Order: sequence, then structure tokens, then C-alpha cells
Amino acid sequence: MEQFFLFVLVGFIAQMIDGILGMAYGVSATTFLLSFGVPPAIASASVHAAEVVTTGVSGISHHIFGNVDRAIVRRLLIPGVAGAVAGAYVLTSFPAEVIRPWIAGYLLIMGVIIVSKAIGRRREQTRDVKDQALVPLGLAGGFFDAAGGGGWGPIVVGTLLARGNAPRQTIGSVNAAEFFVTLAASITFVLTIGLSFWPAIAGLAIGGAIAAPLAGWAVSRVPARPLLAVVGVLVIVLSLRTIILG
Repeated sequence: MEQFFLFVLVGFIAQMIDGILGMAYGVSATTFLLSFGVPPAIASASVHAAEVVTTGVSGISHHIFGNVDRAIVRRLLIPGVAGAVAGAYVLTSFPAEVIRPWIAGYLLIMGVIIVSKAIGRRREQTRDVKDQALVPLGLAGGFFDAAGGGGWGPIVVGTLLARGNAPRQTIGSVNAAEFFVTLAASITFVLTIGLSFWPAIAGLAIGGAIAAPLAGWAVSRVPARPLLAVVGVLVIVLSLRTIILG
């Protein structure tokens, strides 16, 4: 039971970070499970199973608080799902360590751009949600999220914010689309290796579900510039961690 409540606490903290900043649930929870000696494929499968619950609650919460742009969600949904299925299959068949450093380098650059926008005089931009760049972005985000145990938020949120999109709608919309990406990855894991680490799945799901509405409310109240700065710093830290640890 002590271990179960520890998983609940980890799920709560990870979802608060993810719900407010649009990233890091998968990275935080997967890192925690790996520290327990859980194999990468099982850790990613367990985290994605828990995220089906947490991202569902998070997406609804962001919608209620007015943080979701449905057009962005629709544009990211199909490529994100396709990428997640491919990433989950690759993780169960091949190691992802070779690809991770390249993605970390890309995210490091995005993080620096985001921080520079937060520090400098920033003018809000309205991007065309029909931009074809959203298709490969969703595909890459879904793939590396499933293959690496996390990455949808840093890749998609980080890139959109670096392009000048408004933080609140970006974070809310990406969180809403993440439910479908996570569901697709989880189904693929179930069909390939199954689910076995149920105490972690249940604990992470419960903790995340409790935190999701609180995080959705917080995003609707936090000013854009500080939110942008924190997201950028977090992207840089996560990227450097991946590069250093390999």
C-alpha cells in the first residue's frame, strides 16, 4: 500500500506539471518507474495506460476553462495517433536510445527560442491552424511520446510556442489531443506486450485525475509571459538531461 500511495503522489505531481506547462507527465512518471527497475517497454505501457484516464480528465478540464482551440486539436489528432501507434510498435521491437539524443537536441533549441520570446518584447501571433506543419509535428510528437515514454508535450507544445502561438490555448489544445494519442499507444501496447504493472497504473491514474482539474484552472489564471518562461526552462532542462544521461 505504501508503494501504491507513492504512485498516487507521483501521478499527482506529474499531472500538475503537465497540466500547467503542457508537458512532462510521461517523462516524469516513466523516469520514476525506470528507477524502480521496470523495463522501458513496460514502463511506457504502464504510464500510457494511466494517461488514458489523466489526459481524458485534463482535456475536459481545459475545455471547461476555455483553454482549448478545437481546430488545433483536430489538426494534431490523426497524425498524433498514427505516430503513437508506430512509436509503441517500435519500442516493443527496437531500442529508442539512438534516436533520443537527436530529439533532445531539437528540443534544446526550441527551449532556448521559447525563453528568448518570454524575456524579450513578445507580440502575440495568431497562427493559421491549417498550417501543414502541424501534420509532421503531430506525427513526430506521437511517435517519440510512445517510443521514448514521453515527448508529446515537449515536442508539440515547445514547437508551437517557439512559433509564436498563445501559451494558454496551445497548452490546453495539446493536452486535449493527447488523450487520443495516449489511447492509441495504450491499445498498441495491449496488443503487443499487454499490461501487467497494475499498482503503478492505478496509482498514477488516480493521482493524475485528482490533479487535472486543478491544473486546468491554474492555466486559465497564470499570465502568459511567466508561463512561457517556465515552459522554455523545463524544455531545456529535460533536453539536457536526456543528452547527458544518453
